[in-house]
Amino acid sequence: MRIEGVKMKSIVSSLGIAFRGIVTKSSTIENKPTRSSSRAARKKKIKWTDRQSQILSSISKGESVFITGSAGSGKTMLVKEIIKLLKKIHGRSAVFITASTGVAACALSGQTLHSFAGVGLATADREVLFSRVCKDKEALKRWKNAKALVIDEISMVDANLFDNLEFLARKLRSKFSDERWGGLQLVVSGDFFQLPPIIDSQDSLSMKEFAFEADCWNSSFDLQVELSTVFRQSEPPLIRLLQGIRRGKCDFEDFKLLKQRCSNTEPEASVIRLYPRNEDVKRVNEKRLSSLEGKLVVYHALDSGDDPWKGQLHQGITPTCLNIRIGARVMLTKNVNINRKLVNGAAGTVSNFFVTKDGAVRDLCSDNGCGLLPIVRFDSGREWVVEPEMWIVMEGDKVCARRMQIPLVLAWALSIHKCQGMTLDRLHTNLSRAFDYGMVYVALSRVRSLEGLHLSGFKPRKIRAHPKVLRFYEDHFE
Repeated sequence: MRIEGVKMKSIVSSLGIAFRGIVTKSSTIENKPTRSSSRAARKKKIKWTDRQSQILSSISKGESVFITGSAGSGKTMLVKEIIKLLKKIHGRSAVFITASTGVAACALSGQTLHSFAGVGLATADREVLFSRVCKDKEALKRWKNAKALVIDEISMVDANLFDNLEFLARKLRSKFSDERWGGLQLVVSGDFFQLPPIIDSQDSLSMKEFAFEADCWNSSFDLQVELSTVFRQSEPPLIRLLQGIRRGKCDFEDFKLLKQRCSNTEPEASVIRLYPRNEDVKRVNEKRLSSLEGKLVVYHALDSGDDPWKGQLHQGITPTCLNIRIGARVMLTKNVNINRKLVNGAAGTVSNFFVTKDGAVRDLCSDNGCGLLPIVRFDSGREWVVEPEMWIVMEGDKVCARRMQIPLVLAWALSIHKCQGMTLDRLHTNLSRAFDYGMVYVALSRVRSLEGLHLSGFKPRKIRAHPKVLRFYEDHFE
């Protein structure tokens, strides 16, 4: 058996037999490329599109930018490049990386927007929020030291919060009180056609809901750009279908294409199921896991740091407790090796476990004094020993919290909310159960190809784009 992915020398030297089904010394092990060679591979020059180059040039001049675009248009990759650029311009300690959700924040090694701002749930009026931040020495320090603020997944930030944060920036940064956002360089990204903010009122059409409805929205940016090149999908019919669904449209050709992907036949177990609600995800994953025989292996995340930063780790996609068995369907939650296509969203099946006496692994998962690492046969055919990875929450250049965990989740089922930003080779979902604007689009836009799309139900009326979002994009980008 040929297994790849082991990089710790202690693992190679400490192999031993623990119980039946565990990889032992007789296995052939191929080491990963060293970190330096991996870095060299990543340094290959990226060929940016004209619009991406325009954005980078604007940011280099100190301008504030809003970046939008359909799913798979390279927003995340561009934002990561922008973060590097901002740190060169302003210094690492002056750049703060935030996102509207814990999942998105962890993906960028940042923090949630609420935690950066020190506003708690942000339900109070702006004067109360100002008083709250002034009493929070750390939050006040962040606001005063910041020179650039990145906000990802802006679609889930409401107008009131966006206006209140701009007010706080000017008032807390008194030296720049006459400047928008108190002189901060602002980089905001996201797609308003995807999942909207959670608003208490049912009458969202008559109230300010989206961040672009904020009074300060247009004055906050020197440049607003929509990325138009799609990288995730390559099939013209699928790209056309998704662009229509993004805007709430489904013509006869689209309808026919979706109907062709519908079937009453249960797809094979390896196809990831997407559900609108978390309780369905948990039910399916637990039922499938309990149906497997063999030893249950449990990984407990190792967390360190201070609250509230430490608490944010629980909001990320990496679980506090991961239970798996041989035969479990799993998915990577982090890029492990881009060259081998072992990236966030890559799915596979646990084929075995690898024994090591390495202390870090043993702390995560102890079995008779040894630690166990899962061996996953990915759907690409590659077999890989999945080692622990680190997730961090940063405040400028300071690491405030860390989580070490095996970068896997059970993947018979996922929630549509948690899969936002992922790329999946195959998925199965019932579109007739979607309940919110943009939900159908978020689900379908995860898949790379039509062949990988499996539907068990479809109702055209579930394809909806919010009227306000349609008007915003028509006014700004058409």
